[in-house]
Amino acid sequence: MNDTATIRKPVGVLVGLENNITLGALRPPAPPLLFDISGIDLDATVVDYEGIQKYNKHRGEAQQIDRIAWLGENYEQGIAIRKVRDDEWWCAGHIPGRPIMPAVMMVEAAAQLSCWMFLARGIVSYNFVGFTRIEDTKFRNKVEPGDTLVILSQQVKFHIRRFICDTMGLINGNVAFESRVTGMPIL
Repeated sequence: MNDTATIRKPVGVLVGLENNITLGALRPPAPPLLFDISGIDLDATVVDYEGIQKYNKHRGEAQQIDRIAWLGENYEQGIAIRKVRDDEWWCAGHIPGRPIMPAVMMVEAAAQLSCWMFLARGIVSYNFVGFTRIEDTKFRNKVEPGDTLVILSQQVKFHIRRFICDTMGLINGNVAFESRVTGMPIL
């Protein structure tokens, strides 16, 4: 590129911005929550950090959920909580000066809740269940240190050899991400 090159404004991409329309106004509306959480105490703990480790083999920085706040009947629905700290390993490098939680880690947190729900049913006795597919994933809001990520998981299909769950992450009641995850026993 030479010094006289010009940068062309994309035609029609953000029509209306010059008229003070914000990017937020261009976003499609957030989807409805996977299930009604209005009567659920998100400060509750039904499974603590160590209880999560009973079924999930992740440890240390790899464990992406701090506690489970609520479980539905037969573990078909669940809510986990993830406090995002300012000393997370990714803070220094994932956007220096303005750290945001990597999107793949948000989905990993949802997959860990879904794996826990699958194994906690006691139908199978696998050592480790990993996720094998991510579908229909959308990221709608950033997650920053100091935020509390509320993770919802809703069973779509549980079978002895795999599970499919719709998942969603919330920050301050707003949808941060949504995704369908599939998992299966690995060990």
